[in-house]
Amino acid sequence: MRAVILDLKGLEALDLSAIEFLVEELVCYDLTPDKEIGNRIQGFDIVITNKTPLARHHLEQASQLKLVCVLATGTNVIDKQAACELGIPVSNCVAYGVDSVVQHVWSLILALHTNLPSYAQDVVAGEWQRSEQFCFLTHPIIELKGRTLGIIGYGNLGKGVAKIAEAFGMKIIVCQKIGQIGGAEQDSDTTCPFDDFIQQADVISLHCPLTDATENLFTTEVFEQMKPEAFIINAARGGIVNEADLADALRNGVIAGAAFDVLTEEPPIHGNVLLDPSIPNLLLTPHTAWGSIEARNCIIEQTAENMRAFLSGTPIRTV
Repeated sequence: MRAVILDLKGLEALDLSAIEFLVEELVCYDLTPDKEIGNRIQGFDIVITNKTPLARHHLEQASQLKLVCVLATGTNVIDKQAACELGIPVSNCVAYGVDSVVQHVWSLILALHTNLPSYAQDVVAGEWQRSEQFCFLTHPIIELKGRTLGIIGYGNLGKGVAKIAEAFGMKIIVCQKIGQIGGAEQDSDTTCPFDDFIQQADVISLHCPLTDATENLFTTEVFEQMKPEAFIINAARGGIVNEADLADALRNGVIAGAAFDVLTEEPPIHGNVLLDPSIPNLLLTPHTAWGSIEARNCIIEQTAENMRAFLSGTPIRTV
């Protein structure tokens, strides 16, 4: 039994012994260009991929292929219809990064409320050193207690963020389902329609997938209905928020701030309106919310479990 990992980059420092133990040979590539995909999967029984796409023609030409494992939850890079027709199970990883994402989201929320980046920059610039008193209170600091956290997408991630909010004494509201997003019961006391939701929330945290229903969910029209002191956090997917409209809303003081771990194009090799350093009160991180060492180790463990289950004749986490 032979296996190949097409794009190990980001996980290359991890212990792969749990996977290696299950196969006679494991071949690893940091990244695989599109033109090399067909060649690199030939002769392998198991193909492991993260973001490297496997189209119908790749799967049809890989006559020895028996299993596809995805090193992530999202499986849109796989032609699943073709895999099904060819009898090739596709297994993914689930809920591996919940704690990591929740921690990152709260890092962003806290940074906005304490104006942490601005104060740190002031110290580096020598502003504190020139202060006339022991403290240097030039940026507003806002307490979380009593503020309303609004969550869109109330699955494992949304519930994890909500649990921490309770410890800070925040009120929690959950947006009713939009299309297929979220998981909150419609009759829950904490749920409310989108229009009411955006008007009540002091902080909005997104944890929903990007779908036809959620694409450009937040536009200028929506920002204008939000509280002027509101923050929006996006550790879900780029495209849920219209990025040009967000930039304008921040420049014009329509909302107070934003923190994003995702953009519509990643990496943003063609630029992005949100990369303009003049936009006030905007924090950007490079899609790292999921990336704790513990979460990445969990991906390897789950992939080994998926392979082991397949080899025993009972595939798991199939999509």
